[in-house]
Amino acid sequence: MKGYFSKVLVASCLVAVTWLPAFAKATVYKVDPQHSFAQFGVTHLMISKVRGEFHALNGTVNVDESDVTKSSVEVTIDASTIDTREPDRDTNLKSPQFLDVTKYPTMSFKSTKVEKGSSGHLKITGDLTIHGVTKSVVLDMTEPKSPIKDPWGLQRSAVSGTTKINRQDFGLTYSETLDNGGLVVGNEVEITLDVEMIVPPGK
Repeated sequence: MKGYFSKVLVASCLVAVTWLPAFAKATVYKVDPQHSFAQFGVTHLMISKVRGEFHALNGTVNVDESDVTKSSVEVTIDASTIDTREPDRDTNLKSPQFLDVTKYPTMSFKSTKVEKGSSGHLKITGDLTIHGVTKSVVLDMTEPKSPIKDPWGLQRSAVSGTTKINRQDFGLTYSETLDNGGLVVGNEVEITLDVEMIVPPGK
């Protein structure tokens, strides 16, 4: 009888080990660029905000449903897609005076740590690369929405978040001043992200 129970125990352990990866496996999402937005705002002439966005946001988000702090994200943005609804200004922003998109065609973010925040939010620390300069930043993001099936049977989720950076930290040092000493273009850049994610077909 003792030998019988030992065999049962061993068999149970083997079954548990076999099934464990299935429960621990993260869901791999791809960023849906057609339904995702990377927007920014910066002070202009010290009195107002100029806002814009980038149109090409791509990347991968690994969501660990059992422990969201084990999730990760890696995205890239085509810097040449910057759009502030003013063609002349966009041309200037793409030039060596600012983003220099010919030399630095992409911007990227790769997470290094995910922590629980408050009220359903996450603190995602990662390496942000702009203009060839990489700095650690912290994103204040919502936790991924409960996944849904779209009309084509594909699984989707979404996150939103914000952060602020100092453009000078990334080598964007244009600093023309006004007569009163204020900056034509402010240093602080507010970034807003709205990201829709999809599990690719066949995954």
